This record gives sequence, C-alpha cells and structure tokens, in this order.
Amino acid sequence: MSFKSSAAAPPLYLGEFELLVLLAILRLDGDAYGVTIKSALDVETSRDVTLGAIYKTLGRLEDKGYVSARLGDPTPQRGGRRKKLYRLDPLGHRALKQSVADLRRLTRGLGRALEAL
Repeated sequence: MSFKSSAAAPPLYLGEFELLVLLAILRLDGDAYGVTIKSALDVETSRDVTLGAIYKTLGRLEDKGYVSARLGDPTPQRGGRRKKLYRLDPLGHRALKQSVADLRRLTRGLGRALEAL
C-alpha cells in the first residue's frame, strides 16, 4: 500500500471541529453566523456545542485565512444589532475539499465495517 502526498500544494489541516464548522458554513450558504452555525451542528451532529466554542473556532479559521466575516444589516429582532456573517474563502474551500477527500479515501471499502460500529 502506498500513501501519496501532494507535491503541487502543501496540505491544509483541519481539526474535527473546524471541519464541522466549515461544513455548517457551507450548508448555511450565506446565512452563517454564530447562532445558525450552532443550530446546524445541534441538528446534524451528536455534538453538544457552545457558542463560545463556535466563536473561538471561527476566530481560528479567520486567522488561518479559511473564512472571512462581514457585518449584515441591523435587524429589529436583534435590537438593531448587526450579525457577523461568515463565508468560506478560497483557502477554506481548498482545506474543506482536501479534508473531505481524505475522509472519503480513508473510508473507501469500509461500508460493512462502518455499519457494524
């Protein structure tokens, strides 16, 4: 068995929670802010996450250049405050694509073994 490494571009590493947050941002398609990211993770994962953990992770992802934020319009529901909306940047798309491809390769052929877990 051989393991390939990419000579073209250096690997981009994501922790498990970073991967989940990036997937939630992708799923939310333009409406990703702390509360909606938490809701998506609450519904779609078995994780019990806090807003603090989400915001800390978003800050780390911003520092890595994987996501960027913009302020949305003020809303009456938020007392006139603006939401900080997150989106994937090109480097974040690349990191997410690489991580998902790694998972797919690693789980290829393990259907029965994974179902038995």
